[in-house]
Amino acid sequence: MNSIPNSFKNHIPLDFKNVHTIPNSHEWTLPNDHTVAEPQTFGSMPIINLSDPNAKSLIRHACEKWGVFQVINHGVPLNLLNEVELLTHRLFSLPTHRKICALRSPDGITGYGLPQISSFFPKLMWTEGFTMVGSPVEHATLLWPHQPNEQTNFCTVMEEYQKEMKKSTERLVELMLGSLGLTSKDIEWLKPKTGCNKAQSLLHLNSYPACPEPDRAMGLGPHTDSSVVTVVYQSTCNGLQVHGDGIGWMAVQPIPGALVVNVGDLMHILSNGQFKSPLHRAVVNKTRHRISVAYFYGPPKDVKISPLTDHDHPPLYSPVTWKEYLGAKSMHFNNALELIKNNKNRNGVISSK
Repeated sequence: MNSIPNSFKNHIPLDFKNVHTIPNSHEWTLPNDHTVAEPQTFGSMPIINLSDPNAKSLIRHACEKWGVFQVINHGVPLNLLNEVELLTHRLFSLPTHRKICALRSPDGITGYGLPQISSFFPKLMWTEGFTMVGSPVEHATLLWPHQPNEQTNFCTVMEEYQKEMKKSTERLVELMLGSLGLTSKDIEWLKPKTGCNKAQSLLHLNSYPACPEPDRAMGLGPHTDSSVVTVVYQSTCNGLQVHGDGIGWMAVQPIPGALVVNVGDLMHILSNGQFKSPLHRAVVNKTRHRISVAYFYGPPKDVKISPLTDHDHPPLYSPVTWKEYLGAKSMHFNNALELIKNNKNRNGVISSK
């Protein structure tokens, strides 16, 4: 720990294995809406079979009502999902002194550390994470310096998973945008061939250790995703919750082999507000270590996302690139969508420079 620069130390997760009570830094005062609504009252979130000939219309309905749904027959092999889950557990089971060797820098994207959204909350969250873009080989050599087989296995599986997730996610995005009437020509940016025209993606592994007092802690604070879409594989332990209008918090029940599809802010903008970008969070429990694997997918860095409009539906938002929107999100967090609406854009929240 002494070799860690001072600027990094505020970005080190708690050593959860050696904590038996909630420290003040992680103690949340949970609001009255902490109670989770029963699915029997409001209906369960959709589970969509991508082999269903009606998948496109089912996806549109799910995006409009919930902003989140689960998919089966998505094409990602079950044995690969199991390998990713096993290796994710293995990574987070490493001792803290080894994990912090791969610590993400304060202004960095990849590596081990706290959630990027941590600075927007007054208390820290009961979680740790590891982020990669493409091959994680640089960090794998730091995590397993004397175990080349572990390094190779981790990198091989995570790289293969990203390839499979890219294919599956592009199929999902095509169905989502196709349900809005867009054709393959309209979304040529989805499968570009070269250079900066490539769509962007990021893989993030989440760890939510068992918590001695789960009612006084939060796994991941309420937020929306900035992506076009986020696709999540979650372990068989409950934790992910989505907030519905007039409903409150609802659990996204884990289904073996299924993937959770979450509409991102950029998809909300592109659909001109038709598709919901849902507020969601993760809670923790007392006995089980929960993990999840989130694949964030967005447009090429130079592509402006513009709302779909017609004579009766003027644009609610100004065109924006993912980079520009991330800039707004880094300043305004969950208020970013509201602040880039057309009637407020003159305030300079989004710059096209």
